[in-house]
Amino acid sequence: MEEFEDSKASKKTKTIYISTVISISLVLLMVGLLGLILVHGKNLSNYVKENIVLNVIINEGTKEVDILSLQKQIEANNYVKSTQYISKELAARNLTQDLGEDFIKFLGYNPLLSSIDVYLKADYANNQSIDILSKQLQKNPLINEVRYQKSLVDMINQNIKTISLVIFGFGFVLLIIAVALINNTIRLAIYSQRFLIKSMQLVGATRGFIRKPFIMYGVLHGLIAGLIAIILLVLTLYFAQQQIPELVILTNYTEFGIVFIAVIGVGIFISCLSTYFAVTKYLKLKVYDLYR
Repeated sequence: MEEFEDSKASKKTKTIYISTVISISLVLLMVGLLGLILVHGKNLSNYVKENIVLNVIINEGTKEVDILSLQKQIEANNYVKSTQYISKELAARNLTQDLGEDFIKFLGYNPLLSSIDVYLKADYANNQSIDILSKQLQKNPLINEVRYQKSLVDMINQNIKTISLVIFGFGFVLLIIAVALINNTIRLAIYSQRFLIKSMQLVGATRGFIRKPFIMYGVLHGLIAGLIAIILLVLTLYFAQQQIPELVILTNYTEFGIVFIAVIGVGIFISCLSTYFAVTKYLKLKVYDLYR
């Protein structure tokens, strides 16, 4: 192999390898972008679900210390992510700001009741779980009513489910295309060295010995292509966040790290597998078949 790379033909081989790495990088970039879309989509779904509000209306005359105690009890529930206590005075101020006028002066009194806004964990932001929690809360004598928009919850979950199916379907198709493109790129690169493979075989080299350097190059190419793809993904993320600052809310560096590792893993795995089968193909061919 070293003598071959030192020959004039090595320049052509290096050019082929460079084009192979670039091609794999672009394919892995598509795979990585899909991974980031899935991550952002999941985080956006959770963000929307976790902003669904249950308004727990407290009975008139309930002492604030009892309300705060009730708030702690609600927060201890496994379904609940967080809560916010809204006193009747704060509720009045918020409504005054929304209306643009002081309704208390018009009515002569504050008709609003204190409440606790309950935000659920994403996994429990569905009507079935909300109904269970609502029934549990309504058993408490301090609670007057539990309100939430059932139709809105249904619509959010249905839309998220539909979008998820579309994204996963598109992702599956894209992954198949990516595998096919990387496989064809490597097959073309190995094709240019079919005579070298057969020459090594004719002088007595074993199949394992012949495959080893090519597979090592496959690992290297997959790794380099993955790193290039990651750099491009990081730049894409940076510019996307510059244009859409709200994306920062959906940022999860742990999940991004998993996507980046997966990109490198996919690159190495497909490169090695495609290289193995491509080299094996030419090892099985007869000499005269190499010219076809």
